[in-house]
Amino acid sequence: MIVLAIVIVVLWGTAFLLLFRIPTCERSTNQHDYPKVSVIVPARNEERNLPRLLKSLAGEEVQPQETIVVDDGSTDRTADVARAAGATVLVSRPLPDGWRGKTWACAQGAHAASGEILLFVDADTFFEKGGLRSILDTYREGAGALSVGAYHRVERPYEELSAFFNILMTAGTGAFVIAGRNRPPAGLFGPFLMVDCDSYDAVGGHETVKDKILENFCLARKFQNHGILTRCFGGKGTFSMRMYPEGVRSLIQGWSKAFASGAAQTPPWIVLGTAAWMTGAILAAAYLVLGAFVGGLTFLVGAGLYLLFVLQLWSVLRRIGSFRPGTALFYPVPLLFCQVLFARSMILRLCRRHVSWKGREIPTEFTRK
Repeated sequence: MIVLAIVIVVLWGTAFLLLFRIPTCERSTNQHDYPKVSVIVPARNEERNLPRLLKSLAGEEVQPQETIVVDDGSTDRTADVARAAGATVLVSRPLPDGWRGKTWACAQGAHAASGEILLFVDADTFFEKGGLRSILDTYREGAGALSVGAYHRVERPYEELSAFFNILMTAGTGAFVIAGRNRPPAGLFGPFLMVDCDSYDAVGGHETVKDKILENFCLARKFQNHGILTRCFGGKGTFSMRMYPEGVRSLIQGWSKAFASGAAQTPPWIVLGTAAWMTGAILAAAYLVLGAFVGGLTFLVGAGLYLLFVLQLWSVLRRIGSFRPGTALFYPVPLLFCQVLFARSMILRLCRRHVSWKGREIPTEFTRK
């Protein structure tokens, strides 16, 4: 049992290697002449999410030159809501063969944009007050391609189930590892990409990743191959999101879509590291249960190991979302949900070979291979 306890502690330590620090965008004390920014929002059936995003943009002290909402075949009032908020609505042309809806919408928005900087954001995100200025101040320090991991605003109990998914997606970029300052990230966050037009055109834009589910992971490699700086930051205090407010079914479909190709895009060493850490979390919970039956020193050791993971999880979760302390305390529940959903996504890859999302059947990476 002592050997097992030591193994669990070692596995616990892998999280510090994968998520050593999560820097955020900092506001400069100096006033700058900011570049002209074109905000591009790919939107499919987003009438409920768009008002929050567009209202947050309208309240920013640094205003974008334009906000383009690309209506990707919506069957609700997405276009009307966007126009009412003052955005320019671009009705997407029919989806060509080989393209995904989001990449096609982004490509059309980029083509129509007139700004010096392109800012692609998802419709279920929004800016915290002063967030756009802080991001632009940080962007000016290096230019190139910058991505921000949206801070997850958790509003309903079932959304707490996203805890481990958020951690895995954050760790999966490889941007916050212990040597993160000295190496480029493995990927960029999907909901946010800021890039200058020259860099975007140099890699061929979204056309070069037209069939990808996690397009920003692939774009990261293309930027890096062209010598373009890529950086990732945490979104706490600047940029947030509300994920899957429609309910549990939407949450399951959304995370299945991401995981159906996420493992294929993530570097193997990160996959192994996160798998090792999650295995440690499972073993710690099992050790605690065993200790409850055996009692004595075994229980005390099990309680100590479990507490290590609880404190570690809470330290990470509060940096990436407004999760409640109880989510860390009872972490086996969201962890089990994550494991079940991951298994489901793998079955989809091997059997059905597609996932459903907003009325479309999206092929997985396995299908295209």
